[in-house]
Amino acid sequence: MRNFTLITLIPVLIVVTAMMSCSKSPAVMNEKILLKDNWRVQRSKELINLPGSFISGTVIDTSLWYPAQVPSTVMGVLTGNGLYQDLFFDDSLKRVNKEQFEDSWWYRTEFRLPQIQEEQQVMLNFDGISYYANIWLNGILVASRDSVYGTFRRFEFNITSLIQDSSNILAVELFKQQPGDFGHGFVDWNPPPPDDNMGIWREVYLKVTGDVALKNTIVQSDVNTETLDEASLTIKTEVINYSPRAVSGSLTGKSENFEFSIPVHLKGGERKQLTLNSDEISDLHIQHPRLWWCNNMGTPNLYNLSLKYVTNNSVTDEQNITYGIREVETYMNNEGHRGFKLNGKEILIQGAGWTDDIFLRDTKERNEIHVRYVQHMNLNTIRFENIWGTSQHIYDLCDKHGIMAMVGWSCQWEWENYLGKPCDDFGGIKTGEDMDLMVASLEHQIRYLQHHPSIIVWMLGSDKLPRPALEKRYLDLIRAIDDRPGLSAASKRNSKISGPTGVKMNGPYNYVGPSYWYVDSVNGGAFGFNTETGPGPQLPVLESIRKMLPEEKLWPVNESWNYHCNPSESFRDLKIFNEVMGKRYGQASNLESYLMKADVQSYETIRSMFEAFRTNRPNTTGIIQWMLNSAWPSFYWQLYDYYLLPVPAYYAVKKANEPLQLIYNYGNHTVYAVNSTLKQHDNLRAAYRMFDLQGNELFSDEQVVKLEENQSSNLFKLPAFYSAVFLKLSLLDENNSEIAENFYWLPGKPDVYDWEKTNWFYTPFKYSADLRSLNYLPAAEIEVNAGFEKHEQSENLIKVTLTNKSGRVAFFTCLTVRNNNKETIRPVFWDDNYVSLLPGESEVLQCLIPGSQLPENTELLVSGWNVKEQTVKLTVKTEGRE
Repeated sequence: MRNFTLITLIPVLIVVTAMMSCSKSPAVMNEKILLKDNWRVQRSKELINLPGSFISGTVIDTSLWYPAQVPSTVMGVLTGNGLYQDLFFDDSLKRVNKEQFEDSWWYRTEFRLPQIQEEQQVMLNFDGISYYANIWLNGILVASRDSVYGTFRRFEFNITSLIQDSSNILAVELFKQQPGDFGHGFVDWNPPPPDDNMGIWREVYLKVTGDVALKNTIVQSDVNTETLDEASLTIKTEVINYSPRAVSGSLTGKSENFEFSIPVHLKGGERKQLTLNSDEISDLHIQHPRLWWCNNMGTPNLYNLSLKYVTNNSVTDEQNITYGIREVETYMNNEGHRGFKLNGKEILIQGAGWTDDIFLRDTKERNEIHVRYVQHMNLNTIRFENIWGTSQHIYDLCDKHGIMAMVGWSCQWEWENYLGKPCDDFGGIKTGEDMDLMVASLEHQIRYLQHHPSIIVWMLGSDKLPRPALEKRYLDLIRAIDDRPGLSAASKRNSKISGPTGVKMNGPYNYVGPSYWYVDSVNGGAFGFNTETGPGPQLPVLESIRKMLPEEKLWPVNESWNYHCNPSESFRDLKIFNEVMGKRYGQASNLESYLMKADVQSYETIRSMFEAFRTNRPNTTGIIQWMLNSAWPSFYWQLYDYYLLPVPAYYAVKKANEPLQLIYNYGNHTVYAVNSTLKQHDNLRAAYRMFDLQGNELFSDEQVVKLEENQSSNLFKLPAFYSAVFLKLSLLDENNSEIAENFYWLPGKPDVYDWEKTNWFYTPFKYSADLRSLNYLPAAEIEVNAGFEKHEQSENLIKVTLTNKSGRVAFFTCLTVRNNNKETIRPVFWDDNYVSLLPGESEVLQCLIPGSQLPENTELLVSGWNVKEQTVKLTVKTEGRE
């Protein structure tokens, strides 16, 4: 059996910007020195299989190696050096030579350190290696591939005796994962990367401390969920004495509400686990805490803890931890559905599934856009299936923006065609050796991430339960080191160890109509907690499609389109989506009409999915859209595309999840009011207006409503209609100001499903609803007034007033901000888009665009289903001129 005792867990630490002083000092301060830049990468075959002792020496010439940064995969390095141009264009990806990655690849860097003093220790840390590695430093083998392996393990090595006062050379020989290894995997989300993400995929750094170091520091909170007016904190940390001598000192802590110092004595080589709570330190009982809340329920308040070990008036190590005070609980409702509570309040999980870039190249700037988009869509959760993220950064952003995180293993280890070795009802983790590896991996990942208040659950399986012996070890581990629940599978399962999961994963994953979510009571419909589901294709805008396909393959839909769908047989094309669209909206005659109809079809069903889960509370507890984003340019499963441009479904999700909203229930032909805030709203007016396709008003009504906090209520039963109509819902405050609105296009006859032919990924139609009469919608005239003003130091604000000057409905009107190259500016944060205006109606829309200054000749493009395209120049004001 492989030995795991050589590997030591490493804590979450802050980055210190300055290098340590060369001079003697009474204080030995904590240092985390990222080894990020100045790496070189090369294939071992190009080095004539030179030994690691030579490659980590000073003689070798690396001038012809590929310059790189870490974290990076080999494919990330190669693409960064321009070796693969237009790799995502058409089917270029499948022509990458995969044989080159069967060889090992070397990562090499040089770094300097000041003279290490006698009482200092230097640790070399790797947060993620894929998959096997030989590690060399200054000609010496630090560790070999028989102990350094496993994508989700972390490694720490004491290199104090190997460090040189002059230049140090670190060389890492990487080997890719093999069939049967428990590494990265994109399952059926996109084509697999040719190198299987071989590389150093998370941070490498040096940790310099005194003889005593702190590790695995976390702050846990116990909130009084009855009053929300008090909380007790528990601080846990590990204190390690690296020296053979006994050490006496103090552990000191300081945060906003408390400060303490306690004596800690350590024998030579001793490790102590310390747990401090309000019984030992009364100030850890906090009055009037500022709680961490998720998006749309409150403010995600954060605190900072500075923890130090001090001996002989010197600080030997320090950790600075950001934490949140909140209480996470899980429960089962009366129907047996699992739900979650935050600070004692039942929350509806409203989220989507994350993926990293196919070559793990996401930057901090891209991460910021990802999480801001999630917040902007009024979602409150990201499901990280496979513990993604090349650093702590994406989780830091979730903490900051109030986005809850469901974090855990993916399903690629549960199916033979993805894992590469036989699997059974419990997946492919079978042997004692495999279980040891995965328990160690889970512990490393929990230790790595557990200080993040945004994380609410550890996902121990996806499609299947872990093997009972493994599940027990997982759950015992979580109980020993963390206070959050573990969920043994994302699917509906009944475990002998933990009982029913209380969640479901019954699809659909391909197109279903908007009524499906209300009328299905067996599979993916709006009941319980659906941990991953969605209506399949979400097409990018034309601008992005042109980056994916050559001009001659843009129309009609063809095999080049299919290559950018999905590698799975079930999702390899757009056939299901297109067949329904032809019956529902009519056959498209060109690319532009095809995309318009696809956008309308996508918008209506994904909006309905989220809305159904909101209206059906409390029988619904959660919904995760599959997926949030794409690892590469794709036509499937995304709310914004690979190029960070929102697809129409983005705005459907934003509309569906507005904290206060009126919603049409496709199942029972009624209107609901939903309130996902923790505030009751009185004396509001809810109104509806129904129009025929010629713009004539058919019915209307309104009533005064009171919206209870965190609830849904039934308001109107709508009158019957037998042909296609438009429905406008409005929620108004006491001043007659519209605080929420929703707009629907409804068929005269409903969708009829062929339930007996339901499979794991969708339910087909017997008869599709018919909205083809929208093709004959009379033209509407839109007047556009737009202006630009500086909003904040780093953001620009565009205000647009749209006025429908005609007597017809202006349907599905899109607004796009472009630069002088006719490219859409991104990221963009419209408060609404793809809007429809009633006859004579005006609407004011705003768009926030990050960046200190918009480019000159910025323009606004306005177009719609029955609205003539027009372009409006935006005057960008700069200092001294307009």
